[in-house]
Amino acid sequence: MNSPNAELTPYDPVDEKLPLQKLVLYGLQHVLVMAASPITAVFLVAQTLGFDSAMTVSIISATFLVCGIGSILQSFGPGGFGARLPFIMVPGGAPIAIFLAIATQTDVQTAVGAVIMTAIFYLLALPVFRRLLRFFPPIVVGTMLLLVSVNLIKVYGGTITGRPDTPGFADPVNTLLALATIILTVVFSRVFTGTMQRISVMLGLIAGTVLAALLGRVELAGVMDGPLIAVPHLFPFGMPKFDIIASLPLIVFSIISMAEATGQTIATAEIVGRKGDAQAIVPATIRGDAVISLLGGMFGTSLIITSGENVGIVRATGVRSRYVTAMAGVILILIALIAPVSRLSSLLPGSVVGGTAVIVFAIIGVIGINLLSRVDLRSHAAMFTLASGLAMGLMPILVPGIYSQFPQWSQMILGNGLAMGTITAAIVNAMFQFGGSTQSQKETA
Repeated sequence: MNSPNAELTPYDPVDEKLPLQKLVLYGLQHVLVMAASPITAVFLVAQTLGFDSAMTVSIISATFLVCGIGSILQSFGPGGFGARLPFIMVPGGAPIAIFLAIATQTDVQTAVGAVIMTAIFYLLALPVFRRLLRFFPPIVVGTMLLLVSVNLIKVYGGTITGRPDTPGFADPVNTLLALATIILTVVFSRVFTGTMQRISVMLGLIAGTVLAALLGRVELAGVMDGPLIAVPHLFPFGMPKFDIIASLPLIVFSIISMAEATGQTIATAEIVGRKGDAQAIVPATIRGDAVISLLGGMFGTSLIITSGENVGIVRATGVRSRYVTAMAGVILILIALIAPVSRLSSLLPGSVVGGTAVIVFAIIGVIGINLLSRVDLRSHAAMFTLASGLAMGLMPILVPGIYSQFPQWSQMILGNGLAMGTITAAIVNAMFQFGGSTQSQKETA
């Protein structure tokens, strides 16, 4: 089995070194595709946890910084940390939801501690994680993605309406701005092709913001106030708290994340024509995710993981060089350090961000449905696996407080719909698969 960092031939397109002008152009293209992810992730956290504008700007800056460092790490892969593939790293959607669940049930310091513990778990579990993958077939992962979608749409819906007990709750203008953002995103996706189609989400976000500005819902005062250069601070919320019980949902998710990283690594290696055994590259990808998530936790972010969002750009342009994503990482770091850019990002209207997020995270549900389509849901085993996972996962999402009278330690697991639904689906699936019953979950090729 070849080493993931074995020296490659000069003809390998993933190692092509392009002129600086092209590197900047193609790198900026990657940044435009992924920029909505860190912005919307930070806004969700900031609005849910009630951060002031200064803290929001600081965390946006930190997130861009860590994403940039991570993209460079995955592109160059020093010492086996990083895949040496054209990867962009972003805050994961599901980890954000779990981070918020932990933060709201305990406090943000405990949520940060959970991120750090999960990053360490990545490294500890890496030697054996492949043995666990058999417990996460498409029926289980598809169930998890549906729950992620429902939970995030519910949470982001709150950024559109505001809190029920606050003035301006369900303001029709905010709701219409969110709907307009969704419609514009869909229109851009339909009208444009190629690269422009790939950034339709970002275009929708920009168009929604322009519309909000025309309606007087964007306040630009203060963007140029303060220093031009900002350096994010370590542990912005104070020292983290380490609670193994509170961290379990995020740790459980990390197993699924490792499975996703496996598929993304193999697929990307094939797209860019990487020579050698693609399976051998997977541990390097996961080690990179672990180190960058650890760094992210130290800067107050959730898990920062490799993303498949940029693979479409590689296909569309035919540019497969990992130096392009390394340049994208440099651009992200520059954005992080230029304070006015971060302050401008923090002024995006919550209704527009919410509208963007709703359509983006609804797509996660579509991906889950696509996975479930590979399973014969007429079978007894598949039917009860999906039904039990949705039942245990949707109850705490749709009926908040259902476990509020249970012991505090149990609420952390039972009250987290993502973790509880996924664990339930995995256990029920294993009961049918390994419990002596005939397994009739037929998967298509």
